[in-house]
Amino acid sequence: MTKPFKILGLQQIAIGGPDKQRLKSLWVDIFGLSVKSTFVSERENVDEDICALGDGPTAIEVDLMQPLDIDKKPAVHATPLNHVGLWVDNLPLAVEWMTANGVRFAPGGIRKGAAGFDICFIHPKASDEFPIGGEGVLIELVQAPPEVIAVLG
Repeated sequence: MTKPFKILGLQQIAIGGPDKQRLKSLWVDIFGLSVKSTFVSERENVDEDICALGDGPTAIEVDLMQPLDIDKKPAVHATPLNHVGLWVDNLPLAVEWMTANGVRFAPGGIRKGAAGFDICFIHPKASDEFPIGGEGVLIELVQAPPEVIAVLG
């Protein structure tokens, strides 16, 4: 799929859910991260896809985790994560494209965030109308300023 936007960067994160395929619908299919490897550990009760955002030394690791046994500890899915902020090079085009591809956004639309950048939020839950959500995680999309685009774009 051709996307009219690019996610530029974030800090290292790990996201858990009961089904990592649902997590991959957003992080891999929509955002375009690539799966670099898979890690499975019975001791840690995890089946994890290790994804990368970016290339080279600035690549950010995003771990998509599901428990091997939902009733055992550690419960890698029990605290999914509250919210993650992602730099995007063209916020209006990203929102338009994602909406057309089934991503559910939280109410409020694009607006100025606390740091002065334009922002909007992907809803943590999917719906019948919009089958792709954050799988329990609120995701903030942040319009990258020119200097961030110059470094990460």
